[in-house]
Amino acid sequence: MSTLFSPLKIKNIELKNRIVVSPMCEYSSQDGFANDWHLVHLGSFATGGAGLIITEATAVSPEGRITFADLGIYKDEHIEKLKQITDFIKAQGAVPGTQLAHAGRKASHQEPWNGGKQIPSDQPNGWKSVSASAIAFVENEEPPIALDKAGIEKVKADFKAATVRAVAAGFQVIELHGAHGYLINQFLSPFSNQRTDEYGGSFENRIRLLLEIIEDIKQVWPEENLLFVRISATEWVEGGWTADDSVALAKILKDKGVDLIDCSTGGNIPNVKIPLIPGYQVEFAEKVKKESGILTGTVGLITKADQANEIIKNERADLVFFAREMLRDPHFALRAAHELGEEIKWPVQYERAKWH
Repeated sequence: MSTLFSPLKIKNIELKNRIVVSPMCEYSSQDGFANDWHLVHLGSFATGGAGLIITEATAVSPEGRITFADLGIYKDEHIEKLKQITDFIKAQGAVPGTQLAHAGRKASHQEPWNGGKQIPSDQPNGWKSVSASAIAFVENEEPPIALDKAGIEKVKADFKAATVRAVAAGFQVIELHGAHGYLINQFLSPFSNQRTDEYGGSFENRIRLLLEIIEDIKQVWPEENLLFVRISATEWVEGGWTADDSVALAKILKDKGVDLIDCSTGGNIPNVKIPLIPGYQVEFAEKVKKESGILTGTVGLITKADQANEIIKNERADLVFFAREMLRDPHFALRAAHELGEEIKWPVQYERAKWH
């Protein structure tokens, strides 16, 4: 029986346990560059025992950043520092991943601690955002430009070029960010995608951009490396993207060679009522896993070792993604192993602190 600390082998990559550090924006970059903050932030999770560590949403283009302080992988100069980080993560026996992202209409914002508001395109640190359709996320914001064919081709080329850089930077996992109301999600949802061309309307048309991005990046992403897709498994609103849509998409992605679906929810429609209870999204990972046969990850208000262990043991998901709990305790995995009576390898530098 699998537990939180059983290894998971996907293709030829083995994760030493089922604990994943979920992508968490740090808003601490200048011009997309990683720096010592990212090295220490991500490195601490590696010394803390997590099996897979995924960078924050990493923009594939300058206009794809949520804020001007986002991490990026849109130029070759970004590779050097990212490589230092992936080398450190691997040296601790963990697997490094990156989440490739494009914010779409949710771009050009202030950092959250400075209010998080949209910066108008004519202001310093602001730019014009793009989306599936020219519909603003909230009413008083500057609406995005609806992408034309050339714009869509640029987005696909940016994801492909970012993938080449991810290889050079030493990442072994790419997670495509198709959730939380960012660009790919904006195409998937009938609320934000009101196009009348082959990228809008039907389910098949709305998923087209995601499938084309996957096709393009698979040309340059090594076969032995892993490809995950994060989705918002429901929009929590009638008439929006549903859990059944997620299952249908998962079946197609499995056939296209995607290795795992990371099931989150929401983020594309403002002011939606979401039942925020511990593990509130687990049911979606379980449904997608059981009904499509693809591996899944779950995330959201999972904070305790026994809670996470139950998810794996009862085959409700294959990986558990932790976010805020990792910020509170970067060494969560070491503590969780102790609480569950599991013996795991500690960094030798820390062994004298082991619980007995």
